[in-house]
Amino acid sequence: MTAKKHASRRAFKSDLARVDAHKIRAEEYEELPELTDEMLDRARVNKGGRPFSANPRKLISLRLPIDVIERWKATGPGWQTRMAERLTKKPNSSSSGRVASSAGRRRST
Repeated sequence: MTAKKHASRRAFKSDLARVDAHKIRAEEYEELPELTDEMLDRARVNKGGRPFSANPRKLISLRLPIDVIERWKATGPGWQTRMAERLTKKPNSSSSGRVASSAGRRRST
């Protein structure tokens, strides 16, 4: 397995300082090819970013008990995706009646 190594800040800064210190000379411009209409026709603008999703998600705010959140977090990375998958599942017949009946109840004051 190959581990990713990050460049140290010191090494990275020293490389940038060397690049920044370079002064472009006139003969370096002569090395560049002439920009033609054909080159411009082949050019593409890459805006970057994520591709549009066929099934976009909507941000909502939801208050949950701390113990529920901690149990989901304890399942490891990807817990939010697993929670969304669990909420997306079609409820079985025994729980669907319970949800419908509790939704119709009112609190007495």
